[in-house]
Amino acid sequence: MLKSTGVVRKVDELGRIVIPIELRRTMGIAEKDALEIYVDEEKIILKKYEPACIFCGNAEEISNYKGKNLCIHCLREIGKKAV
Repeated sequence: MLKSTGVVRKVDELGRIVIPIELRRTMGIAEKDALEIYVDEEKIILKKYEPACIFCGNAEEISNYKGKNLCIHCLREIGKKAV
């Protein structure tokens, strides 16, 4: 369900918009945080990026191996099969 914040911002000449500090604080978005961009029909949705496991999609207990995100469960499973 969408909830209006009542905030309206214009797109500048470089295609940028500013997300108000109050909204960033509420959503836990810090400077330099990555945001994912989704499109739903005529809506643009921004979501704080949380890396997930490339195999199962789990976003908890993530490790990076050779540039790929893996969760601890998949790492253990791979380790068992490698033996």
